[in-house]
Amino acid sequence: MSIATKDIIIEKVKNSKIDQVDFDNLAFGSVFTDHMLVCTYKNGAWETPTITPYQPITLDPSAKIFHYGQSIFEGMKAYKDKNNDVFLFRPLDNHKRLNISAARMCIPQIPEDYFMEGLTTLLNLDKDFIPTKDGGSLYIRPFMFASGNGFHASPANEYKFIIACAPSGAYFSGKVKVLIEEKYSRSANGGVGYAKAGGNYAGQFYPTQLAIEKGYNQVIWTDDTSHEYIEEAGAMNIFIRINDTLLTGPTSDRILDGITRKSILEIAKDQGIKTEVRKITVKEVVAAAKDGSLKEMFGAGTAAVISPIAGFGYRDTDYDLPELENSFGERLKKIITDIQYNKSEDKFGWRYQVKS
Repeated sequence: MSIATKDIIIEKVKNSKIDQVDFDNLAFGSVFTDHMLVCTYKNGAWETPTITPYQPITLDPSAKIFHYGQSIFEGMKAYKDKNNDVFLFRPLDNHKRLNISAARMCIPQIPEDYFMEGLTTLLNLDKDFIPTKDGGSLYIRPFMFASGNGFHASPANEYKFIIACAPSGAYFSGKVKVLIEEKYSRSANGGVGYAKAGGNYAGQFYPTQLAIEKGYNQVIWTDDTSHEYIEEAGAMNIFIRINDTLLTGPTSDRILDGITRKSILEIAKDQGIKTEVRKITVKEVVAAAKDGSLKEMFGAGTAAVISPIAGFGYRDTDYDLPELENSFGERLKKIITDIQYNKSEDKFGWRYQVKS
């Protein structure tokens, strides 16, 4: 299968809604662009992608997404520089990871040209929705789900691949206070934790709500068997700085291979920051908090890039982290965002220009 931009069917909106968008007050993921891309898998093949006006999806009540949860997604962003040129950040990594998730959830993989040609055509059509204010971006949500019908517990025979976009302002999480979770697990060995499956996130909501009721903003997930090892921060990968070493856990069946995570590790190496990818015990983090060697903790992901953690709770005790003037988190975030917004050299080859 192969597709080119000229092959994509385009149905433009009659009247754009861009005049209704308040670009000075954009809540994350709540306002959407004029168009979306839709591609159907049917009779063993992906059909020609179509760009249509953004609109509701009609599904049969027996569509298997409702019953067996075959659903995956990606999260990425488009950025504008001072010349109004449009850029993506490591988009081929998003495509690769989407297909890794698809394989795990028994969903047909989407060819690279369908993904990239569809995405860039959509962005060229809706590029005026990409904010130009500092920190603004267009959040992009590619997703795939089972649209085929039937109550039989088996993979569907039809699927939808859709890309929808939402202009978003600067993402500020504020001072995040987290609770180290010891009862509930995000994922398990041999499970689907490494896939961006919708159910992974649904399963997080209840334990997170319990943490919120205790006065925390989010949870730190630990391993599913012993709960001795730090794994992820909410829906983000986690980094922990002890003295001047930056630690993060290894990817596994349970941990998502985050694109921001990979970028941080490469930049840290380039900057001469010592890193260690290894299992991190809760005990050593608590001990470091007590003796003052714990300097930083932060989540890493697409939405916030880096989300600083101000403190954590563990077994009815709260531990505050110091406020640093020149933190690793701030330094690494600036380097990443400067690449994303075309403000600096991209020695890593991550920036991808969307050409008209």
